[in-house]
Amino acid sequence: MTQETTLNSVDASVLRSAFGRFTTGVTVVTTKGTDGMPYGAMVTAFAAVSVDPPLAQITLTRSSKTAKHLDGSSFAINILSADQLEVARHFAGQTMGREPEWVLNGNVPVLVGNAATLECRAWNHYDGGDHIIVVGEVRSLSLGEAEPLLFREGAFHRIGERLEGGEGESWFAGAKAVQPFAPQRP
Repeated sequence: MTQETTLNSVDASVLRSAFGRFTTGVTVVTTKGTDGMPYGAMVTAFAAVSVDPPLAQITLTRSSKTAKHLDGSSFAINILSADQLEVARHFAGQTMGREPEWVLNGNVPVLVGNAATLECRAWNHYDGGDHIIVVGEVRSLSLGEAEPLLFREGAFHRIGERLEGGEGESWFAGAKAVQPFAPQRP
């Protein structure tokens, strides 16, 4: 059964459920605070923005203690691997029995064992309602061999079956033309 909600009366729980239908990778942003200490937080959203210039976006709740340390600073977007479930739970508020393993790469703390890591310099901030949107200029990156950790409908997942088709295509190339819809039938 399909649930429909009009734009003027969006129920927050239904909206969260709709957002949860979109499977995402699990990312943690890490940075060195103004006090010199390393900080990290689970990121609400992560997206590729641009290849030229190289830009990536993260979104954090305004209440995140890490958000206040990102103003003009360098940070790392840690794309967690499926082997980092305990690390993901730690940054989601279920503290591990030990600290997650990390290294200082230049001036930026980076988690160990990531599927990929993007080291960024804050490029711009935007108001996102109860969130803050941070766009970072990617200064360096590293790719791991592990599969990424996924999140959907309130639970962590691993990559499943690979579907046929789409090999060699690039989302970044964009559509070469606008794809028309067939006319509606009466």
